[in-house]
Amino acid sequence: MESKLIILRGNSGSGKTTIAKSLQEHFGRGTLVVSQDTVRRDMLKVQDREGNLSIDLIRQIAEYGKGNCEFVIVEGILYSKRYGDMLKDLIQFYNQKACTYYFDLPFEETVKRHNSREKVNEFGEDSLRRWWNLQDYLEVEGETLITKDMSHNDILNLILGQC
Repeated sequence: MESKLIILRGNSGSGKTTIAKSLQEHFGRGTLVVSQDTVRRDMLKVQDREGNLSIDLIRQIAEYGKGNCEFVIVEGILYSKRYGDMLKDLIQFYNQKACTYYFDLPFEETVKRHNSREKVNEFGEDSLRRWWNLQDYLEVEGETLITKDMSHNDILNLILGQC
């Protein structure tokens, strides 16, 4: 089986998880979604610091998907300083069969989106501001920017057209 890697990155509240779930629904059974929040916060309960255990586990889970799943979606804030080398290694591991997206939205838009989701009571604008990282591009060939003017369907159609 030829597997395709899809990487969705960006600030908290930008819509990455929503798009990942929609892609999984579209692609169907056997589509592997590797969520940074799930691995780091739920599975390992580690802080998002340099060298944290989730970096290697995300890589291992995503590597498992190659040859076992047609689509592997890795999504999260995935700061380039901490996760960049691992993500670039994954792109190589998938023989460049990867589509990479960065949700490049203004801070105000991420706050607006955050306030409309269930996690609104888990953390607020102060946390979003503390985690904010402007234009944290991975700087890999073909990295595509997702902007605030793109609707959910625009983003899905873009990704489906490229991957």
